Amino acid sequence: MRVGILGLGLIGGSMARSYALEGHTVYACEKDEQMLSFAMLAGAVHEELTESTIVHCNLVLLAIYPAGSAAWLEAHAHLIRSDALVLDLCGIKRQICSRCFPLAEKYGFTFVGGHPMAGSQFSGFKYSRANLFEGQPMVLVPPRFDDMELLDRCKQALAPCRFGSFSATTAENHDRMIAFTSQMPHILSNAFIKSPTARSHKGFSAGSYRDLTRVAWLNPRMWAELFLENKDFTLFELDTYIDSLKAYRDALADEDQEKLIALLEEGKRRKEEVDG
Repeated sequence: MRVGILGLGLIGGSMARSYALEGHTVYACEKDEQMLSFAMLAGAVHEELTESTIVHCNLVLLAIYPAGSAAWLEAHAHLIRSDALVLDLCGIKRQICSRCFPLAEKYGFTFVGGHPMAGSQFSGFKYSRANLFEGQPMVLVPPRFDDMELLDRCKQALAPCRFGSFSATTAENHDRMIAFTSQMPHILSNAFIKSPTARSHKGFSAGSYRDLTRVAWLNPRMWAELFLENKDFTLFELDTYIDSLKAYRDALADEDQEKLIALLEEGKRRKEEVDG
């Protein structure tokens, strides 16, 4: 297989390593020339992805920000092979799918939205690794849900990444769920660490602190774009959380122990319900 990858950050770089390790030919496009050179020296990339090499790719993976991925595909769609599969790996689906599904239909290639549910608080190729996706879920947003052959084709194309499971959904449902499972934790972690008390936490913090603050270390520009593109669903989750926090605050301010116990019991019960 000949694989073209747009972007060599954590996700794109890990994809490149996965495919190269399995003996596939990897082409990559990366605006940071030093990063591209390093990826080549590391054996993760064999050649640069250019207008002359795009035409050789059976699989194209878009691994930069959503708006940039869609713009790149719009500019290069005429060069994509008609038998090629194009997958984006972005964190938000509605914008990119609405722009890329029509391109695929116009030029004859196949486009599927994708979101590998794996990552790290660190970004960049230097933190990429071939086993990043091993055992992890992969979410697919296909143009049609009755096309089982296409879903199987995606699984086969992504086999070198060794995902643990695949699921298919709509772009809207994906973005609704991601606002809760991914975007909110990043906002909460990033806001929590701003307490002035955080400067003196050493010696007083353990697992709960590490778990809550791990993703405060994020890529600000990327996450700001993702939040804004998913503004409606993210605001719903944020407003819901603020309302919940106010209930806890009011119980504390009123020294209402029974109310506080009830709130804590409700949260514990909800955790049991949603996670078994």
